[in-house]
Amino acid sequence: MSSFRPRFSQTVDLEREILQAQIVRYVEKEDAMPVGGRVDVKNFPGYVTLRIPEEEQHFWSPLLNLSLDSTDEGKTVIHGIYGPSANVWTSFLYGYLLFGSLSVFAGLLGISQWIVGVSPWGLYAFGGLIAAVIGLYLLAQFGQKLAARQTYLLHLTYEAAVGSSVEIH
Repeated sequence: MSSFRPRFSQTVDLEREILQAQIVRYVEKEDAMPVGGRVDVKNFPGYVTLRIPEEEQHFWSPLLNLSLDSTDEGKTVIHGIYGPSANVWTSFLYGYLLFGSLSVFAGLLGISQWIVGVSPWGLYAFGGLIAAVIGLYLLAQFGQKLAARQTYLLHLTYEAAVGSSVEIH
């Protein structure tokens, strides 16, 4: 998975409530899980979240959030987004915002120092902050690799519950 939050869209020839009940019923059946794994389900009107059971979760464990939208023809459009838990996602988001903002400030300070002929120590700080952003990105990629098996389990579970395959973007 190379994107920040892999996603997919799919149209299914069932009404939203019927499809949602089908997904929930499938996931809650103990013997129906693909590749021997277990998945928990959270069910809200128009939304379903598939996740790894708490006892099998680690810091990088993914979730699959499904948004179910009805169409006028009696079909359902499913939008699925894979991602980490809200705590992990928020930590990385704020990390990028913090390091990005500080690097802009340090870059402007360094350029100003250079223009006036003072030692441009702000550019050194800028380089360090850019390295921190790159490190944060590499850490996120590492986490995605650690979560790949669980992401695959969530994807197989979704496909089995719906009864058709879908391509992730």
